[in-house]
Amino acid sequence: MAGEPNGATRCAVIVGPYQSGKTSLFEALLAACGTIPRKGSVKDGSTVGDTAPEARARNASTELAVGYGEYLGDSWTFIDTPGSIEFAPEARSACMIADLAIVVVEPEAGKAMAAGPMLKFLDDHDVPHVVLINKMDTDNERVRDVLASLQGFSTRPLVLRQVPIREGEEVTGYVDLVSERAYRYRNGEPSALIELPGDVAEREAEARTQLLETLADYDDGLLEQLLEEIDPDKKQVYAHLTETMQADLLVPVVLGAGERDNGVQRLLKLIRHEGPSHTATVARRGIAVEGEPLAQVFRTVHAPHMGKLSYVRMWRGTVKDGDVLNGAKVSGVYRILGGKLDKAASAAEGQVVAFGRMDPIQTGDVLTPSGGVPEAGLAWPAPPQPVYALAAHVPDRNDEVKVSGALTKLCEEDPSLLVKQDAELGELVLWGQGDTHLKVVVERLRNRFKLNVETGRPAVAYRETIRRSTDQHARHKKQSGGHGQYADIKVKVEALPRGSGFQFEERIVGGSVPKQYIPAVEEGCREYTKRGPLGFPVVDFKVTLHDGGFHSVDSSDMAFKIAARLALSEALPKCDPVLLEPIHEVTISVPSDATSRVHGILSSRRGQILGFDAKDGWPGWDAVTAYLPEAEIHDLILELRAQSQGLATFEWRFDHLSELTGRLADQVVQHREEADAR
Repeated sequence: MAGEPNGATRCAVIVGPYQSGKTSLFEALLAACGTIPRKGSVKDGSTVGDTAPEARARNASTELAVGYGEYLGDSWTFIDTPGSIEFAPEARSACMIADLAIVVVEPEAGKAMAAGPMLKFLDDHDVPHVVLINKMDTDNERVRDVLASLQGFSTRPLVLRQVPIREGEEVTGYVDLVSERAYRYRNGEPSALIELPGDVAEREAEARTQLLETLADYDDGLLEQLLEEIDPDKKQVYAHLTETMQADLLVPVVLGAGERDNGVQRLLKLIRHEGPSHTATVARRGIAVEGEPLAQVFRTVHAPHMGKLSYVRMWRGTVKDGDVLNGAKVSGVYRILGGKLDKAASAAEGQVVAFGRMDPIQTGDVLTPSGGVPEAGLAWPAPPQPVYALAAHVPDRNDEVKVSGALTKLCEEDPSLLVKQDAELGELVLWGQGDTHLKVVVERLRNRFKLNVETGRPAVAYRETIRRSTDQHARHKKQSGGHGQYADIKVKVEALPRGSGFQFEERIVGGSVPKQYIPAVEEGCREYTKRGPLGFPVVDFKVTLHDGGFHSVDSSDMAFKIAARLALSEALPKCDPVLLEPIHEVTISVPSDATSRVHGILSSRRGQILGFDAKDGWPGWDAVTAYLPEAEIHDLILELRAQSQGLATFEWRFDHLSELTGRLADQVVQHREEADAR
């Protein structure tokens, strides 16, 4: 087991696409640091991370995992993150508090491209990073093809640090392009130094020249040496690599196979010698070196038997158990190793720890004893807009309050989860980043909170309106002994332009309807608008009260309200009612080679394409804008991802209501009638 840290702990986050081998690399790093005696296996569920039943059931990460260790005297925290794009917000949160990121990709250009959005995020937030082309022990494509597929997403040049040594179709080792030494992989052990194979020399020389030429773009002295054909000193090259990586000017690319420990030691040495220190990260985030203790929350967990835990990175100073930060008492400081928490007396700068039971604190919060937040550079990225929804139903009504409390906790843990109670439709709607994301939410309700929740497709907020006008006379008269009920009104019902809503006007002359009853007429009309002749709320029409009658004894507010509802129930079916469906403006972000397929998807979903253009700041990407009915958006993200190697996403906003007629309208009305009959 690694000992207590000496000095500021450095932090590396492991990111990359689904199934790229991040968790196996996480295990290999912890084993290399001596934190665990041997690596666990994803297949048999024995890893340090992925302890949640939702992750074990999928053999895939559904939440981040934290581990720590020491390597060559330096203390490290490693954070493994989910690879699915549906859990990307969790990975991005970890990147915000890390000193550097290790981007893990598979040795296939098509699959490696899935790391593109994460590379863009790291560039946008100036997080230094290294790319590991993992699984080099499997059949793979040429490294240069993988690099080319990634370079289109990265604004920083990707520089190859190693070239593979192949024996037939198998990769057996690598050549380091700086030291020009060759190594043979040994499973479970550090690589062995070997003679440089002759058939690799030419490729090594070409790749080394490309590396030096890229470095020369940032150093005039090195450029002069290359122009004079002087081979630069290796120590000088290492110094250039360190300087440019720490400044996030370029991205080194290394090779390996984490599951077999191939290249793991080399990766550790690279991030130790060339990666930024905690002090450098503090400077990058604009945090003053001196000042009161400062920590930032990057994850919130509601743990069984322990309550709320706030995972933090200590930017500055020391925090002890019992200290007060932002007005909340720290009730326990814990070091984190996967699902295991070890109590500690304090947390020092650089460390990643969990603070216990700080109930008011949220993810992204900056914590200080004074409660002040002087550093502007610690802003937290907003969660992405949700793109997939499910209506949730609790079979047991006694569980409704429990579900509400459980979902509140899950939303605290996962800011990309949104819960809405739709009073009009009578639905509880879960909004998230995709089908798997919401399935995991439902499984967490079952596994952690023992709550059974059924889900289905959310209802669409249809409306209806009228297309012609009419005059209507309605009289409500009832006599049952004592005071009766009497109200008589004449109204004009008119269609209004789209977006006008409901309007009421009175033009009573001569007191045919006393003024005290006119508000009751308007109230009765408004109550009727909640459900029109087609079964949906009615919009965009006007009611004008222009005549009527009353009884000095039997008239009342209630009588006139009933008369108003009666008038509209008789008038609106004669006004050519028509169904309205909500139309959203969607903007789809997609790699350019999939733009034509997106057009086809939109056309098949009754979309109206408004145009497309290059996506600002995203080379090789397009932004396609279209009008799309709400009824067609439900599973849009699933089809978009299927047709874009999982890369496409979209943003949306309500734009207008549009008439829906014909077979689709008939089906909607019939479905509403059937639902009412049940």
